[in-house]
Amino acid sequence: MASKQNSSEATVEIEEVPQIPVNDNLLYKVDESPPWYLSILLGFQHYLTAFGSTISVPLVLQTALCIDQDRVGLSEIISTIFFVSGLATLLQTTLGVRLPIIQGATFAFLTPTFTILGLDKWKCPYVVAGEGKWNVTSDPLPDIGSPEHRDMWQARVREIQGAIMVSSLFQIIIGFSGIMGFVMQFIGPLAIAPTISLIGLSLFKEAADLASKQWYIALMTMFLIALFSQYMRNLSIPVCKVTRKDGCSIYRLPIFKLFPILLALLTAWMICAILTVAGALPEKGKWGHAARTDVNTEVLDKALWFRFPYPGQWGTPTVSVSAVFGMLAGVLASMIESVGDYYACARLAGAPPPPVHAINRGIGMEGIGCLLAGAWGSGNGTTSYSENIGAIGITRVGSRRIVQIGGIIMILLGCLGKFGALFVTIPDPVIGGLFMVTFGMVVAVGLSNLQFVNLSSSRNIFILGTSIFFGLSFPNWIKTNPGIIDTGNEIGDQLLSVLLGTSMFIGGLTGFILDNTVPGTLEERGIRKWREIDETWKSRETDDISIYDLPFVQKYLNRLQITQYLPFCANFQPFCGKDKKENVQEDEAISEKESEVTDTKF
Repeated sequence: MASKQNSSEATVEIEEVPQIPVNDNLLYKVDESPPWYLSILLGFQHYLTAFGSTISVPLVLQTALCIDQDRVGLSEIISTIFFVSGLATLLQTTLGVRLPIIQGATFAFLTPTFTILGLDKWKCPYVVAGEGKWNVTSDPLPDIGSPEHRDMWQARVREIQGAIMVSSLFQIIIGFSGIMGFVMQFIGPLAIAPTISLIGLSLFKEAADLASKQWYIALMTMFLIALFSQYMRNLSIPVCKVTRKDGCSIYRLPIFKLFPILLALLTAWMICAILTVAGALPEKGKWGHAARTDVNTEVLDKALWFRFPYPGQWGTPTVSVSAVFGMLAGVLASMIESVGDYYACARLAGAPPPPVHAINRGIGMEGIGCLLAGAWGSGNGTTSYSENIGAIGITRVGSRRIVQIGGIIMILLGCLGKFGALFVTIPDPVIGGLFMVTFGMVVAVGLSNLQFVNLSSSRNIFILGTSIFFGLSFPNWIKTNPGIIDTGNEIGDQLLSVLLGTSMFIGGLTGFILDNTVPGTLEERGIRKWREIDETWKSRETDDISIYDLPFVQKYLNRLQITQYLPFCANFQPFCGKDKKENVQEDEAISEKESEVTDTKF
């Protein structure tokens, strides 16, 4: 393949610089496009991978939003969140960071949303206080699904809409102003590694909760993914390609490399359906019941065939100061997570490390995605999906075009309520088994950044261990002790609760502070090697770094002198007139002096 030839040529040309961290086993890289029929299937696979997390957000919020039991209203919220996720995905992959990253509902917004809806004004009257149980008999309340009831839950959605829309403006400013890119100059592998790793590690409970509903089914799903993606990856099946010249041209399709997740999901789903029909799975109330495929079949009857979501469909959003500042904490946590996702996606998709302008644009475009999510009324924002990044590592398909097609599929299927409701019947243990593998891939990608760092250094081992362990321990204490933070200011409590309860934020911040304050050479910290690799990409006689350029208009923007002062443009100069090559040489000189001082002391 051409990509392999290019990799071998690069190895010959640069012998004295560190190895460029790309995935040479990729079937399709970022700027490569598979045939259209494979693109549709692979895009649908990304849709399926994001489906579990995307649909889980409205299902988690349904009681707090007072929409529980109203399956029609819930299906409308679900369709809206898929529709907006598709729009945000297209914007991010086309005008944002331009990496193959799916955008979807974010868990970072759940805590501030629950806090807002927990205020006396927004508490759902249908829910028995303190028990979280649905109760429609205690008071004369509107009938479920009646116009009065719809007004009740729509008012709550409008409050969340306003909070998300205003707080997303902060993310837009942070991104397009270049603040995020400026901060990234001080972030090295010892800050990135715990941040990315904790994205996967912090989600182990969600994966375990789903898998534990029927461990045998979850383990079977994990086995199927491993079987298709690892043990059978070199097996191909003969396929007939019809051509005018030869009639039927036979070629071999590496189906197990391309569709391991899709094949594993469909196979596990089918096995669960067979076990359900055969009566091998227990009835409601017994362990293993969640593996049945007839648990949520009533959704198929109640979901609409077609409904087009539109901005303001629930009415005019409402805005309150406490709600905005509370949601702002979710925005900050989401940005920290997304920066780690960019690096993880670039590594798995065979792309160079994202430059400053791409990170700035990506964060800004995620803010626009959250703004759209608020305008449409999805009840949540959007962020980069780490599970789909893990899917890239498993399928070895890093094509941007695939993810764009996945975004289009999300938009189309977001308008088809019946189709989306069909996949609600995928058993939870199957989704849990899938998450066990994909989240594990994200953890491994985070740890792979340590290849640049001197792991023989006690300094680095201290920073890494402290960052990961503290990043897991402290947020767990915050979550298990609700209300422990009491500053006397409700807004301050919301901000601190969300930030300190986010593993990626705590671990990444700990690694960032320790790495920039504990004495250590640039060589020891991995900074020098990382910057050399960044320069190596730019010096290669390829267009690899151009994958981050804006489509169609980049060459015209480069002619404008003003674009070098715009943090989201490719020719932005973040070092105030000093080019990056000079900075690398200066860093090398400083590193050598630091090494001489260290040698003298010892």
